[in-house]
Amino acid sequence: MISYNEKTGVFHLKNKKMSYVMQVVRGRYLLHRYWGRPIREFRDGRAFQAIDRAFSPQPGDYENERTFSLDVLPQEYPAYGHLDYRTPAYEVKLADGTAATELRYDSYEIRQGKPALAGLPAAYAEDQEAETLIIRLRDLAGNLAAELSYTIFASLPVLARSARLENTSDKALALTGAASFVLDFPDHDFDRLSLYGGHAAERSLERVRLMRGIQENSSRRGASSHQQSPFLALARPDTGETSGEIYGFSLVWSGEFSFRTEVEQFGTVRVVGGINPQGFSWQLEPGESFQTPEAWLAYSHEGMNGMSQSFHELVRHHIVRGKHRDALRPILVNNWEATYFDFDDEKMDKLAETAKELGIELLVLDDGWFGKRNDDNSSLGDWQVNTAKLKNGLKGVADSAHKRGLKFGLWFEPEMVSVDSDLYRAHPDWALQAPAYPLTYGRHQLVLDLSRQEVRDYVVESVSRILRENPIDYVKWDFNRHITDAYSAKLPAERQGEVRTRFVLGLYEVLERITQSFPEVLFESCSGGGGRFDAGMLYYMPQTWTSDDTDAVQRLSIQSGTSLVFPPITMGAHVSVVPNHQVGRVTSLQMRGLCAMMGDFGYELDITKFTAEERREVKAQIELYKKIRPTLQLGSFHRLLTPFAGTKNETAWQFISPDGSQVVLLYFKTLAEPASPIRLLKLTELDPEAEYELTEYLPAQRTSMDFGGEPGMDIKGRGFYGDELMYSGLNVEKIDTDFAAYCWVFDKKQR
Repeated sequence: MISYNEKTGVFHLKNKKMSYVMQVVRGRYLLHRYWGRPIREFRDGRAFQAIDRAFSPQPGDYENERTFSLDVLPQEYPAYGHLDYRTPAYEVKLADGTAATELRYDSYEIRQGKPALAGLPAAYAEDQEAETLIIRLRDLAGNLAAELSYTIFASLPVLARSARLENTSDKALALTGAASFVLDFPDHDFDRLSLYGGHAAERSLERVRLMRGIQENSSRRGASSHQQSPFLALARPDTGETSGEIYGFSLVWSGEFSFRTEVEQFGTVRVVGGINPQGFSWQLEPGESFQTPEAWLAYSHEGMNGMSQSFHELVRHHIVRGKHRDALRPILVNNWEATYFDFDDEKMDKLAETAKELGIELLVLDDGWFGKRNDDNSSLGDWQVNTAKLKNGLKGVADSAHKRGLKFGLWFEPEMVSVDSDLYRAHPDWALQAPAYPLTYGRHQLVLDLSRQEVRDYVVESVSRILRENPIDYVKWDFNRHITDAYSAKLPAERQGEVRTRFVLGLYEVLERITQSFPEVLFESCSGGGGRFDAGMLYYMPQTWTSDDTDAVQRLSIQSGTSLVFPPITMGAHVSVVPNHQVGRVTSLQMRGLCAMMGDFGYELDITKFTAEERREVKAQIELYKKIRPTLQLGSFHRLLTPFAGTKNETAWQFISPDGSQVVLLYFKTLAEPASPIRLLKLTELDPEAEYELTEYLPAQRTSMDFGGEPGMDIKGRGFYGDELMYSGLNVEKIDTDFAAYCWVFDKKQR
């Protein structure tokens, strides 16, 4: 998969789906040459043209060769302040204040498989699944060295990149920027795709034309955030879901990040991604090194769906670990929107009883079980059960669930501390806070300083004690505010720029210790919903609460946007009460159920208050979900219609089981329209010669104000060949009602 031509200096990373080409030019400079569809051999048909570019500097020993300048060449890891004016890969401040360095090619190594990154989450692979190229660069003045890592997977059009920077001088230096990758394209005829949002409104797709100058999507919040996601893509203007070229980028990192695109004076574009350099610094003593997070570069000539398929496969089989990776996820009920802080043994027992009757499999106790916590003003950090609420402790609630055959789950928020807590009274310096300034709060709480070993040890031990002493099957790990005043009382002044990065590295240590100590527990991460939905968290916890907004209409866009990078099995999705607690909307139980089935399915409402009709419908939902769960969770996922395109009024998702034997199609229309056309859905990736029997069909539910007749398309039980479903398509039965939701289940007939 990786070859090196000593004569031409060309590195070629290649599999059946893509090629990535670099070249060592003049024995010194590592330049990017090509990334895209696989090519047999790179013979330099796109050779650099020697042009005198005014105001572009030359290296000292090429002073008289004005046609040679790094300022216009596509570099793999360019420096700041020396020969290139574009956005750099890294920035340093040497002991004498110098900011200029020049990394030159030194050597390379090809390894089978994929090395781990110490202290960091990263994709893993067996020896036969990947090859890794390590390229070593050295500063010409001996101050710095870099190892650039490139892993190509045997069957995926994805490259995993990272960099390790080492101080090779005899004095300390400050690293003030360290990107995971840089990539230069020869033109800028692209649309720029990113995912934006806010709390309860995460990951909507924004698609704009690349503009001259710098465009950035980033987080400065101490976490990957609700507001921007650590994802970027460049797509050709004609690229859609299933056709066209697209280049996708994602970070395996849960902290502050930056993706910058810079279209420079001659029309080329540079992409730079990694830890956000704003406010970042890292002191490197002689011999010390800094490892950047891993970045993924995914290529597709089959549109956004092709890119998503690659990212989904990478997450499912090269990021998620442990026994839950390939296991079906349970149907849960979470008590939060049912009781909030107002619960006791009796209420939880009643929830467990009802859950069993409905076919639910997991009972989750959310916030409020510890300390003196009856609201969100106190007790974070005091992880002892509140026996005033739960007379029989956590074991009593767990036993109530287990005796009925349910699993039991518990909520934590271990990275936080309340001022009104025993922990804060004993260790006020354990919270991040700027000296001489007032405390800053989010949800009445402060952030613990995970850069400190004693704080990390406390978190690990306090959570582990609860898990050791109680029969807990599932943990929801929350993070309900972002970081401000990132000052650690234990670090010296010159290292305060490391706090935000050290916080994330400390979190990773905590998560590794806890999740490896309790491999049977299913962990779900959360940050006020989807405020930390990234591959870094999924390395430790195989699923994430997608958003605090459980409104089905909002979830169509939130889950569609999330699916650009992450597969449905990683997304927590629940049915909640109407009017919805976040937006006040009233949608049908069918729409809420079918929308939530796209992810890890559950309920977050008071199930004990269902009417008899609602109980019947919920039982039917759960029976249907159990029938199609392997397809929804373990199969391939395809967006047929998204709420980001066209009228933004329709969404269609298709799922295919791993063996191709079952196909599930979900369709949603948010608002009814007068004189609207009949919607035709064309399925994808079926066996054209196979026959598929429609074994389940749920048309939209009519509202009480609908004056139309009964649904008239009696198609359940009919068979259709795959080619007809893909090329001719399937009409959606026209039922004029707002918040319409449909489901088709096809089972492939044996030949």
